[in-house]
Amino acid sequence: QVQLEESGGGLVQAGGSLRLSCAASGRTFSRYAMGWFRHASGKEREFVAAISRSGGSTYYAGSVQGRLTISRDTAKNTVYLQMNSLKPEDTAVYYCAAADGSVSPRAHEYDYWGQGTQVTVSE
Repeated sequence: QVQLEESGGGLVQAGGSLRLSCAASGRTFSRYAMGWFRHASGKEREFVAAISRSGGSTYYAGSVQGRLTISRDTAKNTVYLQMNSLKPEDTAVYYCAAADGSVSPRAHEYDYWGQGTQVTVSE
């Protein structure tokens, strides 16, 4: 069992930055690939970014490529999502997820989910 807790969301103006954190507790953090997903009001949940167990491989949705960066700190059992050049369309609840397997952009391959943190980007 893994417990995930996101933090760092908030309200920011377009063009601004935020850094989301996801603290993991429970089983060995390094055995899990980690991902970030988001769910905007009226839309389906979508993949944002993912990082492999070693941290050596990262994957991004096309809409965030070059603006968002995923990273992980094994010593702190934490995964981060650095969000730069934010746009109003980035407004959503952001969820951290852990996959007991290979890194993936598919939500159904993730075994554990956090409660989410709201990110709101104003014009």
